[in-house]
Amino acid sequence: MRTIIILLRKEFRQILRNPVIRAMILIMPIVQLIVLPFAADYEMDNIQLGIIDNDHSSFSEMLITNVTSSGYFQVSKISNSYNEAFKSIESGTSDIILEIPKNFEKDLFREGKQALFIAPNAINGSEALLGSAYLRQIIQDFEGDICPDVMVLGSIDKNRLEITSSNWYNPSLDYHLFMVPGILAILVTMIGGFLSALNIVKEKEVGTIEQINVTPIRKHHFILGKLIPFWILGNIVFTLGTLISWLVYGITPEGSLILLYFCIGVFLLAILGLGFFISTFCNTQQQAMLIMFFFMMIFILMGGLFTPIESMPNWAQVITYFNPLRYLIDIMRMVVLKGSGFHHVAFHLIILSIFAVVFNFMAVLNYKKTS
Repeated sequence: MRTIIILLRKEFRQILRNPVIRAMILIMPIVQLIVLPFAADYEMDNIQLGIIDNDHSSFSEMLITNVTSSGYFQVSKISNSYNEAFKSIESGTSDIILEIPKNFEKDLFREGKQALFIAPNAINGSEALLGSAYLRQIIQDFEGDICPDVMVLGSIDKNRLEITSSNWYNPSLDYHLFMVPGILAILVTMIGGFLSALNIVKEKEVGTIEQINVTPIRKHHFILGKLIPFWILGNIVFTLGTLISWLVYGITPEGSLILLYFCIGVFLLAILGLGFFISTFCNTQQQAMLIMFFFMMIFILMGGLFTPIESMPNWAQVITYFNPLRYLIDIMRMVVLKGSGFHHVAFHLIILSIFAVVFNFMAVLNYKKTS
């Protein structure tokens, strides 16, 4: 125990002397949690809309007004033909084309139905999908608004279905509630992973590792003395992130905060173990940084934050089972949004515990006291 305490004193002194680490711990989570959730926005605004109004009736003008007043669309061009409107798609000034056919108002009253044409620019698949969905919803709402006027003529059946919905866990559909817990999980992963990966390598570069190797310190004592300070720093980063989530976005955990800290503690043991394992076989900080960056890209992109795991190919879904960040993001959303208890996240904790044991065992095994 005395050996570990001496190692902890050494590590904390090295950490507190380094202004870069202090900035990463204090400034990085604050800035990124304030900026990233606004950048990683699933909602789309200012979609450029090209319009072809072949009817020029009062109803077509009402439809255009409804579309532009929604806040999602801006009219980029009003054209007289589809070929003219398509040039705005080619030039990039329009994202979607809406064509209103001739006799739109007349056929709507006479036959009770009419067809509209939507042509999105699908180079950006997400923008095309969401933009078309927004436009379809606005048109459906417009249909509902004009139904009383059309039903006066008896053209539309009055027995229409009325649909009501209830949004569980996120009633206002605020994307911050969905994104902030996941971004906080990524920040804890990045800080814990990179700091631990660079730590032992830095000792090798400055030459202090030889001084430690000639002492009777055992390998597991050495790794434990390295792990505990960064485990504490990881919890400090998580605490700062939780405070920012509350102060800026008003997000407070629905579940137990103690359970959340327990899960973060287990996850940090896993990600720090991976960082130390990488650090044991690298000789320079550049090598450690590049290897950890490789893993971070996989962890983040296949963690389920930006892309649902269910929409990935089957082979990619299998890979995500070996991604510890996947389990932490699930835990964060389950505890913060749903108020899940220990029995709901027990499986995730078991998997993270296995990662922690395996990675730290590999780090101890791979650390050599001889060169």
